[in-house]
Amino acid sequence: WFALWRVALDDALGRRVLVTGAAGFVGSHLCRRLLRTNYSVVGFDNLQTGSLENLSDIIDHPSFSFQRRDVTEPFDVVVDQIYNLACPAAPLHYQRTPIETTKTCVLGAIHALELAHRRHVRVLQASTSEVYGDPTEHPQRESYWGNVNPIGVRACYDEGKRCAETLFFDYARQYGVEIRVARIFNTYGPNMHPDDGRVVSNFIVQALKNEDITIYGDGKQTRSFCYVDDTVTGLVSLMNSDCVGPINIGRPTELTVAELADKVLLLTRSRSRLRFVQLPADDPKVRRPDITLAREILGWAPVVSVEDGLVATISYFRSLLLDRRPKADTTADLVAAE
Repeated sequence: WFALWRVALDDALGRRVLVTGAAGFVGSHLCRRLLRTNYSVVGFDNLQTGSLENLSDIIDHPSFSFQRRDVTEPFDVVVDQIYNLACPAAPLHYQRTPIETTKTCVLGAIHALELAHRRHVRVLQASTSEVYGDPTEHPQRESYWGNVNPIGVRACYDEGKRCAETLFFDYARQYGVEIRVARIFNTYGPNMHPDDGRVVSNFIVQALKNEDITIYGDGKQTRSFCYVDDTVTGLVSLMNSDCVGPINIGRPTELTVAELADKVLLLTRSRSRLRFVQLPADDPKVRRPDITLAREILGWAPVVSVEDGLVATISYFRSLLLDRRPKADTTADLVAAE
């Protein structure tokens, strides 16, 4: 009876939230944040790239419910807000299933928007800095239209997210749906998949295993790394603001990939060496957000330093790899998680 009473109370207060992609990296942190601030959360995930381990500390929370659902299929649930985060975000994952990735971006957006339209609730789209492609404008402002290869190996994600943004604004214009659009820049932190192919997780796992650190190209390409707690704060701030967006959520400073490798080596005290390999197709050469709008409209800016964020992320991966050490031989080398 308590659970039913709590759901009724949350409905009355307008504090019941749907998070798609809830078992993913950013989604799991968002669910945790919402629960800490007394929201009731419904989480959807098909577990293609997400993991229930990311939700292990909240799965039995009285204000949290999880459903294994694929957003490419229509869905219905009584909620007051929708955060649409469902989509593989790592190149290794979305390039493995490009058609499914495009479907998730496009059909997932449609189904989230249809629910928002039907229930008359606000919906936030987690878009990406990849809508800017390999940018010719630096830093990237929200007014920049981007430089994207529509038929390249990254297009399933880049163009899928661009199409999702189109749908969001068309639903707002045609049906009056209350939308919010966030363009998330490189985010890192605990709950990242150890084998997702993203630069932070790659470098940390390789360093902790004392393997060669793989750098694509000459390492001079830049990225702007925002710790996941700051990213989640930006998303929640946007959802509960009067700003429609799109609005950049990211750290407005950049590091070269080689500089990131040096920081990881120093913080892990690794014996790894740098190994340079060919740069993948359409890999952006620069990436840095202009967050003027986020500062002025949301009062938001990242507060966690790259060094502090890396320390927390390294600690997470160290624990993860130790947990996956072969039990029969305590002297065996650390093995990567599958």
